[in-house]
Amino acid sequence: MNRLARCFLLVLLDALAQSEAATQQPFRLPTANHALFEPGSEEKFFVGTVGKPWTTGRFGCVRSDGRRMHEGLDIKCLQRDSRGEPADRVVATADGAVVYLSTKPSLSNYGNYIVLRHHIGGLEIYSLYAHLKRVREDLKIGQDVKAGETIATMGRTTNTREGISKDRAHVHFELNLFVNDRFSMWYRKAFPRQRNDHGEWNGQNLLGLDPRLVLLDEHQQGTNFSLLDFICKQTELCRVLVGATNFPWLKRYASLVQPNPLAERQGVAGYEISLNYNGVPFRLVPRAASELKRELKRLGLRGGNRGEKNVLRG
Repeated sequence: MNRLARCFLLVLLDALAQSEAATQQPFRLPTANHALFEPGSEEKFFVGTVGKPWTTGRFGCVRSDGRRMHEGLDIKCLQRDSRGEPADRVVATADGAVVYLSTKPSLSNYGNYIVLRHHIGGLEIYSLYAHLKRVREDLKIGQDVKAGETIATMGRTTNTREGISKDRAHVHFELNLFVNDRFSMWYRKAFPRQRNDHGEWNGQNLLGLDPRLVLLDEHQQGTNFSLLDFICKQTELCRVLVGATNFPWLKRYASLVQPNPLAERQGVAGYEISLNYNGVPFRLVPRAASELKRELKRLGLRGGNRGEKNVLRG
């Protein structure tokens, strides 16, 4: 093969690779268990809590008879070793980078867990994988990983008193938005007598989206799936007025900010923030001082709460 032909072939192969990458969906399931996409097979996919149905392994207010939130999916084990322990590979749900590894299971009810950061459709999103038997030995913080790359082995590690039995072995999987870079500082002030062993990667600093709905929406829409559209279409539970114009969420998730011509003309004095039922801020509308004053009057309030400026700011 002459040099010209080789160059043409290399260009063609590169173009094909780029085309394939462009058509790939951003998320994939974190294990070989794909029963989520099989109608009526949810019981093969989810693991319920002790003595409860598979529905308690879903995302939402599914724990303690609906009184407690579960911010992820508990995905059932498919493979076991000779001792009956889980042996499933856990893989990265999308291209990303390792931001946190916890290999001391006694420090969290997550047990051993991994957090990856992804940039998808202009948004920063974090995946979390918990109750792992083993984290891949050569995995390091800052290391890039590819979608589908093995990062751990499924397990049943946790620090809860009841533990996780062999028959309930699973990976706990989350898709989260990151709240605040100053979480550790806030936590020390808010809970001075409590430990925070995981810094900014404490689960309280991560707000979960429902991975089941994300994956099903992507499965249905294929390459038309948009994470930004998915988030923007969340159902609103409530709105909050924030008398602040510079807070981490505003910078990190700038694509969730909606235009407001009046605030652009008069100057931004605060934000009206829409929250879904898990407290995820999915829409931020800048408000002028006149709008904030009018809204406070409509609500029968004489003035803003001095503490409101700290909402989502830390």
